[in-house]
Amino acid sequence: MKPSQFAKGFQARPDTTSSEKRTALDRLNAIDGLVRNEPKTPTTVGRPIPAVIPSSLQDAEMPDPANESAAYRAWRLEHGYRPGQVIELALKTIKPSPFNPRYFYVKSSIAELAVNLAKQGQQQAIHVIPDYDNPGTYFVSDGGRRVRALKEANKESVKAIVIDLPIGIQSYKLGYDLNVQRDSQTVFDNAVVWRRFLDERHFQSQKELAEHLGLDESTIAVALSIAKLPEPVMQEMVARPDRFGSNMAYQVGRYHSARGADATLRLINRILSDDLSTRQVADIVKGRATAQESAKPAGRQRYAQRLEIKLGGVSVGDLKSYGEDRLELRLKGLTREKRDEILLQIEKMLK
Repeated sequence: MKPSQFAKGFQARPDTTSSEKRTALDRLNAIDGLVRNEPKTPTTVGRPIPAVIPSSLQDAEMPDPANESAAYRAWRLEHGYRPGQVIELALKTIKPSPFNPRYFYVKSSIAELAVNLAKQGQQQAIHVIPDYDNPGTYFVSDGGRRVRALKEANKESVKAIVIDLPIGIQSYKLGYDLNVQRDSQTVFDNAVVWRRFLDERHFQSQKELAEHLGLDESTIAVALSIAKLPEPVMQEMVARPDRFGSNMAYQVGRYHSARGADATLRLINRILSDDLSTRQVADIVKGRATAQESAKPAGRQRYAQRLEIKLGGVSVGDLKSYGEDRLELRLKGLTREKRDEILLQIEKMLK
């Protein structure tokens, strides 16, 4: 795909929508509503399952066949598929799109969703795009997290709606806008994907990318600076989007440039444990906090790791490690019997 073709879709700001894009988003949201409310119907892998569609939705929200792409129409007629139908596809036929706006997926979140899917089944269909060059396979347009969770739950099939979009800018934009609506798009996803867009010459410059995204160039610059961080460092922040927005991640990136990965991971741990503000982190980056930190007595050394300890689901303390040779165990609220039992076990371990 030529860069100019790729760039054509970036005409509006991500937080605004044209009527055409609004219609596409409404259509997908409406279809999702149908999937959640439609009656249970036996399904066959790879076969269309007609959705129960109100007549008003058929007229207002379903795609107009006259506007279908030739490739989608040929695929639809070959498979007897009607737009909006829910089908079951083998999970092994589903693959991530190279233009997926999401890059990071939190393992704990996937595991939690997998447990839910194992108990309740899939309640909401994903959206997929046929890979016309490799018949029988599909790109995920929306639902990458559900696909990962279904695999985690050892499922073999997935409920899906097949949509008519080319793999490229349009599929990226639709997925991006849906994620923005759900507040699931992070600066770290943007950092990695936008860096790749520039590296692969889909856009010729940072300025061109900013213009087509409808964003300030400074916003792009911040994301691209964050993209310089090693992936393991970004992973530590992805898990806490409430603490690591663009400004905080930018300061962490600056610190990494000066101190390296190990020191940066310790800083991230301190941000979380001490609930540091962005201004405090900026002071550390600039060196204004160095003297104060070095003046602290040895007893206030920052721990390297912390493990919360629970009994019966209730937190009773923690175990902290310092450096290479120090552990600190703090417990409270124990019964005398439980305290004595723990002491006995520790004595046995140290003999």
